Amino acid sequence: MSREREYDKADDRITRRYEEQALFKDKNKEEFRVIEEVFDRLTLKGMLKLFTGGTINELHGVVNAGKEARVYFALDKEGRELAIKIYYTHTAEFRKGMMQYIQGDPRFKRIRKNTRSMIYTWNQKEFNNLQLCEEAGVNSPRPYKFIRNILVMEFIGEDGIPAPLLREMDPEDPQAFYDQVTVEMQLMWQKAGIAHGDLSEYNIMVHEGKPVIFDVSQAMLTIHPMAEPLIERDIQNVNYFFRRKGAQVRDPEELKEWITGGTEDLY
Repeated sequence: MSREREYDKADDRITRRYEEQALFKDKNKEEFRVIEEVFDRLTLKGMLKLFTGGTINELHGVVNAGKEARVYFALDKEGRELAIKIYYTHTAEFRKGMMQYIQGDPRFKRIRKNTRSMIYTWNQKEFNNLQLCEEAGVNSPRPYKFIRNILVMEFIGEDGIPAPLLREMDPEDPQAFYDQVTVEMQLMWQKAGIAHGDLSEYNIMVHEGKPVIFDVSQAMLTIHPMAEPLIERDIQNVNYFFRRKGAQVRDPEELKEWITGGTEDLY
């Protein structure tokens, strides 16, 4: 190939890249400006791939912003509502607590300990855990795609308005809702093979009268030594919340046995 043709091909690639960036910015100017101010170059490249690959068609506003990540509302080409979770790659404090939930997981044997690599692994772990939940029939957001520190999943809510958290909306029947939550916990353990580990009214949504379990990045495989302490913590948190709402909660030991498969006659 001649030197001139090589230059022409390089020019074509650069031209396409700028056209793609222009398209991204033109369709989502305001949100792109916000993302550009908060996230780094590799995050922007990841978002560009999701747009040009057709995963995302429209990006709208932030629906949740925390110390670890931001969640954006988006649409695909069919108008399906999406939640785009973007982890910050510069959060050193967040990184400190990650390792205990990744070490010993057979899915992630080679872990680089720099902040960016750990956050990429953390994001992949959340995606994989959501896949396990979906396969098990757990009522949780359906995962669609992940790239680097970006997770694309089902949006729980309607018309860009997220479903309320359990802490924001008391269920009409606390007892029935408590029973539903514990069934989801059993499905997670026995069918998905994971323990949530951080289950509380802060990461259970109320959608169409049912609990939706989310934020499963820290969830551990049930074969991991940490799994039992995590399910015990989940039971403590869930019992504490629903007891205050007037539900008759189960004995923690009995509930643990039922969730983990030791008994079959709790309900």
